[in-house]
Amino acid sequence: AADIGRAIDGTGDGTGEPRRIAVSGVADLSDVYVSTTNLNTFRENDTLDRWLELTGRCWETRAFGDFWQHCLVAEGVLDLAVDPAASTWDLAAIQVLVEEAGGRFTDLAGTATFAGGNGMSSNGLVHDAALRCFGP
Repeated sequence: AADIGRAIDGTGDGTGEPRRIAVSGVADLSDVYVSTTNLNTFRENDTLDRWLELTGRCWETRAFGDFWQHCLVAEGVLDLAVDPAASTWDLAAIQVLVEEAGGRFTDLAGTATFAGGNGMSSNGLVHDAALRCFGP
């Protein structure tokens, strides 16, 4: 019965009290679990080689895509998520969510904005190393 209570209240402790989500503590790019959306978007934006550079340095890659992947970063399930093209309304809430969980959100140029036309969320520890893969 206790397991059912934990599953229902979502806290994992059966109390029903809310719990703060937090990003992961992974600090090395080679240990990062990274996600993106559709690979064709990187092709269309002529950044596929940069995405492959990043994923070649990471431990694991999946494509959970869009809003959900950034939520998984905020919850600490993923360490890094990259949106090669996104609208402001797709990313505005994400920036707040990730930062409140202790992470970092920028566009691919490294500016802390949800209005850059693309976005990267991370636990903060691996953000700069990941950005360097997309740098000039």
